[in-house]
Amino acid sequence: MINANALPIGVFDSGVGGLTVLRALRERLPQEQFIYLGDTARLPYGTKSSDSVLRYSIQAAESLVNQGIKYLVIACNTASSVAVEALRERFAPMPVIGVIEPGSIAGCAASKSGHIAVLATEGTVRGGAYQRAITRLEPKAQVMAQACSLFVALAEEGWTDGAIAEAIAHRYVDELFRNDPSIDTLLLGCTHFPVLASALRAVIGPSITIVDSAETTARAVHAELVDRGLLRDAGPALRPILQATDSPERFARVGSRFLGESFDASQVELVDLGLTPPRIRTPPP
Repeated sequence: MINANALPIGVFDSGVGGLTVLRALRERLPQEQFIYLGDTARLPYGTKSSDSVLRYSIQAAESLVNQGIKYLVIACNTASSVAVEALRERFAPMPVIGVIEPGSIAGCAASKSGHIAVLATEGTVRGGAYQRAITRLEPKAQVMAQACSLFVALAEEGWTDGAIAEAIAHRYVDELFRNDPSIDTLLLGCTHFPVLASALRAVIGPSITIVDSAETTARAVHAELVDRGLLRDAGPALRPILQATDSPERFARVGSRFLGESFDASQVELVDLGLTPPRIRTPPP
């Protein structure tokens, strides 16, 4: 009989950005086993149609569920905005969480003025998920959202601080603050963006609160595992199982910066979401 508590937690993203969420999860839940799937063959999700993102999200989630997991984390803002409810319905009663709701809760808690700026991908901004989530929590909140597509490329190239990163940050955020000087909170609505926090801080100054949804998502996962009695028994920290749908070499090279530790291509499993058969992993003892 399989011990549900010992099953891994599945995490998926369109690429490597969600490794910032995995990093926060591992810090919060060091005894848990994680399987991370980056759909690198089809990134970025942020420029795709909602129908495509939903289809990709279902395929990625099914791949993880077929491996035997106890919890599904959507570590992609675009996929969270499009697919979280569909995946909850499809895989109930297994818990499913996206990054938008925890990030919105943290943004509302951080803002004293109720004026919040969201930096995200084109797809997340276009879908309005953060705007809806924040105003659902705080109906009087004023939310401005800015698509920052170049931030993804900067993050993946490692150009996360210095003159180039700061110049592009100025182009994205200066107009936001000109249009609404009362903004006091900057919510990073893409998992790539936390690695650009130092460049953003240099541009916006010390008085604006920067909120990253990774840590708040990790706290929410921990709380739900406790509520459901699904925490794995304490034990030695386990290396995450890393999977990608294309180019393990690039995934390792770029992803090491997001995960905060080095790994190489030999530690990345190449999977095909259309062809990989279901497989149940033996949970760790």
